[in-house]
Amino acid sequence: MSKEKKDNKKLEFEKLQKQCEEYLNGWKRSQADYENFKKQSEKEKQEFVKFANLNLIINLIPVYNNLKHSFRHLTDDLQNNDWVIGVKHIKNQFKKILEQNNVEEIIPKEGDEFNAEIHEAVKEIEKGEIEKLRDKNNKNKNKISKIISCGYKLNGKVFLPAKVIVK
Repeated sequence: MSKEKKDNKKLEFEKLQKQCEEYLNGWKRSQADYENFKKQSEKEKQEFVKFANLNLIINLIPVYNNLKHSFRHLTDDLQNNDWVIGVKHIKNQFKKILEQNNVEEIIPKEGDEFNAEIHEAVKEIEKGEIEKLRDKNNKNKNKISKIISCGYKLNGKVFLPAKVIVK
């Protein structure tokens, strides 16, 4: 075999070897992309499952809130009424079901610092009223002055902020 043929064969071999390496590297990248895709898909599926019941929960929250609010208007003579006690058990059962489904109630307190991540300011007390309420050092600025309704989180994410009035 002549030197020229050997050189051509060697060049062809090197070319094919380089092409094989490119194919192998492409295959490895595809494998890595596929593994990343599988991980991402699994993560998205788990996220979907975590929040699959959100629409149902959003529809049930007003019913739960109404049950809670109904007990605010009970007179002392009705506190030990069998019917009222039964409805309290239903409310407690409702709360337990929400908790078992990773629903957490956001219960703000008057005087707490306003936090836009978990609170929704439905009204801000007007400037004249603020001056009456605020001390000289502005310590009460951006404080919750009244709670309108509690908020709720599902798996740690707020889906219904607590509605408050802010000083």
